[in-house]
Amino acid sequence: MDGRSAGSSAEPAGPGVSVVIPAYNYARYLTDAVGSALRQTWPRLEVIVVDDGSTDETPAVLATFQDPRLRVIRQENAGLSAARNTGIREARHDLIAFLDADDRWTPEFLTTVAGHLATLPEDFVMAASGFQRMTHDGRLVEQPRRIVAPSSVITARDFVLRNRVFPSAVVARKSAFERCGDFDTTLRSSEDRDMWIRITAGHRASYLDRPLVHIRRHGENMSKHALRMRHNTARTLVKAWRSGTVNRANLFYWARVRSVFEYSSAWTHFSAGMRGAALRYIAASFLLCPFFLNPASISERPLFRLRALRHFLFSKAATPQLTPVAAIK
Repeated sequence: MDGRSAGSSAEPAGPGVSVVIPAYNYARYLTDAVGSALRQTWPRLEVIVVDDGSTDETPAVLATFQDPRLRVIRQENAGLSAARNTGIREARHDLIAFLDADDRWTPEFLTTVAGHLATLPEDFVMAASGFQRMTHDGRLVEQPRRIVAPSSVITARDFVLRNRVFPSAVVARKSAFERCGDFDTTLRSSEDRDMWIRITAGHRASYLDRPLVHIRRHGENMSKHALRMRHNTARTLVKAWRSGTVNRANLFYWARVRSVFEYSSAWTHFSAGMRGAALRYIAASFLLCPFFLNPASISERPLFRLRALRHFLFSKAATPQLTPVAAIK
């Protein structure tokens, strides 16, 4: 039974959606990702898997799908940004949705997010949903804290201050990429944040506070590569500063940006087992901005850095253990 079966015919006709799945050596997760895309209740879609030079069983896994809506494009390994750019160029529909090969969607993701974007004025070029984390073997864990307020408009100012959405939660108009350009292939991480900043510098984005995406946490997540993440995030923020996306004379705002950057970098380094670096970066965060009067503006609780500091000093585990929902009482 595919995504066009029972009940989906009742969905209103809408614009077509091209789902872009970049894949590199994630064969063990790919069935889950592609299957979730093909099970969508949205009536018009194609699924484009860009095999970015995989050396594992990715081709064999993709060959098990016999669905005419699935297209597979193989290219030499060129990186995540290049794979997404290939998918965008090959897309036949007006809306583009991104799904990482180790994540999955709930069946109503496109009906909710693409359907919402289709109802918005043309200056809204992007919409995203909330998420829920899952373990490496696909078990859901506790719902994370909210990224932004319910049904919010997200601005470039918000994205510069802190990344707000996962790529797998985004649906965007193809025209936005035609105007803003490709994903930056020189960025080896944080390329999504760079793109969202560029898009929202001149357009609007909408956020739906519903956990319609399952983000897999495992040891190979790119976000765990702490040094690379710090370097590329810094480059992304420098690009935003040079572009004038937010007034460079607003020194208080940019001090907060740098403070949040150091705080986030502290967590990625601690997760990678670099406790000393984490302590240096959390100290830098305090020095740059001693107080956050409204921590909710960056999706944090009061005293969030003191809690992090305590964790860095006394916790033995690099990262908190994920507890599946079924085990939560």
